[in-house]
Amino acid sequence: MERHTFAMEIKKGQMNSYRKNLGGIWPELTAFLDRHDVRNFSIWSCSSLIFGYCETDTKKDLYAMATEQIPALIGRMEDTFTWISTPGQNMRLMYHNYGIIRENKEMIRHRVFMTKLKPGCEEEYKARHDALIAARGDTPDPGPDSNFSIWNAGGYIFGYNEIDTSMEVEETPEAHAASVAWESRQLEIMDWITNDMDWLTKSYHPASVRLAWHEGR
Repeated sequence: MERHTFAMEIKKGQMNSYRKNLGGIWPELTAFLDRHDVRNFSIWSCSSLIFGYCETDTKKDLYAMATEQIPALIGRMEDTFTWISTPGQNMRLMYHNYGIIRENKEMIRHRVFMTKLKPGCEEEYKARHDALIAARGDTPDPGPDSNFSIWNAGGYIFGYNEIDTSMEVEETPEAHAASVAWESRQLEIMDWITNDMDWLTKSYHPASVRLAWHEGR
């Protein structure tokens, strides 16, 4: 499976227009997705940021197809946003923990998060997460995290996670202490945009919101 992502920033005062225009192109956009077997397509927002995620078979060159067929649709929206990612290219994959991917999404809780890296901290962020992958080894994580990936573009971090709610358990004191230690260290190199760590930072951030989703055929 291939994962594809994109990110945008909505121009000041244009969020309502973006939403309306997205609704206007949605039937044509989803028809394109279905023609090319694009699955699990979703668009998320927080403040002025937009993050998009979808999946295809490995044999599909989604961006080549999109370059030929999507510009006319995007052209009906492009006055409402500027690109953060590079059109036609994936963002940089910073971390993955795909685990056991749940095809059935009925028991899935999504966590999509967004942060801003401090200047010059992209490689440090990547190195810290590479160390997590090395420590985990080749054994698939059974969950509850599933299909977890973190992406970078334009100094921003975007995380996508599918959490199996049937496997979630209350956090132990030991796990909580480990979370505090990790997140405190991460605050050295980034600032939160979404509200995931408000319990630690004691500040207010908005939650990520799913604007649209298309399961695909």
